[in-house]
Amino acid sequence: MQSELEKLNTEITSCRKCPRLVEWREEVARIKRKAYKDDEYWGRPVPGFGDPNARVLVVGLAPGAHGSNRTGRQFTGDASGGFLFPALHKAGFANQARAESRSDGLILKDMYITASGRCAPPDNKPSPDELNNCQPYLDREIQIIQPKVIVCLGKIAFDRILKVFALRRLEFAHGAIYELTTDHWLLGSYHPSQQNTLTGKLTIEMFDNIWKKAKSLLE
Repeated sequence: MQSELEKLNTEITSCRKCPRLVEWREEVARIKRKAYKDDEYWGRPVPGFGDPNARVLVVGLAPGAHGSNRTGRQFTGDASGGFLFPALHKAGFANQARAESRSDGLILKDMYITASGRCAPPDNKPSPDELNNCQPYLDREIQIIQPKVIVCLGKIAFDRILKVFALRRLEFAHGAIYELTTDHWLLGSYHPSQQNTLTGKLTIEMFDNIWKKAKSLLE
């Protein structure tokens, strides 16, 4: 299973299907943000990472220009990750609460983290065609990992999973749970973006409850 994921991730990191995203991600990596001027930016599609035997799959939106596009690891090095990983650590899915770089020692247990889009998009908005180009990678991750619980961070990720499973008329809501197939579950959550966390739309307690629900579904 691990070798299959490694092969897939090699394909993902070399992908150049979307010209707009290729141009943007590489421009951001070249120009950099002043705070990270000494960093070597990843500047490529960002693969998933985590436990290859995971029962929980977390699906986000897309890499942040100066977060994952810089560090090369999902939700690492930006405010969204700063909200996500403390919650995962508290719930027992991560060995530490910080996520700064690919070499920071973070290990996920029973969890694999991926995204709907693999390249940083301008204004954090990948187009439908760009998401469609990425969907085969998500399809294959699900086929390889066979997760029991899929946690979607945000409506875009939720809708993408509905496409993967050819489902309709399921409504996205924070904390909503749906049975995908027998004893396999879809769990919706607001995305831990600053737009949600700084406005109070997503609180620490609300987010902690998502991971408690995920663990209860595993049982």
